[in-house]
Amino acid sequence: MKLFVCVNQVPDTETKVKVGQDGKTIDRSEINLILNPYDEFAVEAALQLKDKFGGEVTYVSAGNDFHKEVIRKALAMGGDKGIHIKTDNTGDSYSVASMLAAALKDAGADIIFFGKQSIDYDDSAVGTMVAEMLGLPSASVVVKLNVDEGAKKVVCEREIEGGKETVELTLPCVISAQKGLNEPRYPSLKGIMAAKSKPIQEVAPPAAQSLTEVTAMRKPAPKQPGKILGTDKSAVPELIRLLHEEAKIF
Repeated sequence: MKLFVCVNQVPDTETKVKVGQDGKTIDRSEINLILNPYDEFAVEAALQLKDKFGGEVTYVSAGNDFHKEVIRKALAMGGDKGIHIKTDNTGDSYSVASMLAAALKDAGADIIFFGKQSIDYDDSAVGTMVAEMLGLPSASVVVKLNVDEGAKKVVCEREIEGGKETVELTLPCVISAQKGLNEPRYPSLKGIMAAKSKPIQEVAPPAAQSLTEVTAMRKPAPKQPGKILGTDKSAVPELIRLLHEEAKIF
């Protein structure tokens, strides 16, 4: 099988994020960048299918030179090669999806995997957009996956509000992985060393239009200090007054 996994580099969840001097982007000078956690489930799903059916796993990422590192991290888990769409301007989700779709259009993929969302912008849109641009069936927030290579079909269980649903797709298709689909493996020392010599093809980005623009980015206002109004029912009238006049909840 020809399996592709689109991976992204995001700030570590323990990083204290600062807004850059331009007021529109994150200051990346003092943050630790990691492989997007949801992409790890996508990587593991592809590697398990390779173990079962054979074939190759290719990782694709769009961004600056640092994105080569996220491809290397994925290659350390397993897989065969990478494709780096080199650009210093990834734009919005539509722009990123356009670049990924252009790189994958003639790749002959059986399945293209994504993490269900990237934890920096959390829009959960790129995988579905790529599927639409390529004219492929897709399933998102997938927690169970069964591939029948002979019948060229995939049966997925995906999370929906209030429960789960089972959908059947024909190959080729796009799958966005949710936590619970599998338990991602840790890179071994052998895998880390082998990743250094695995090929990463660098390609130029196609012309990609952004449909949205970030006009300002700011951190949430600090929380106001709490108030202790009393320890018995005598505090209830004052609590009601404050909720009405200051918090304006009702």
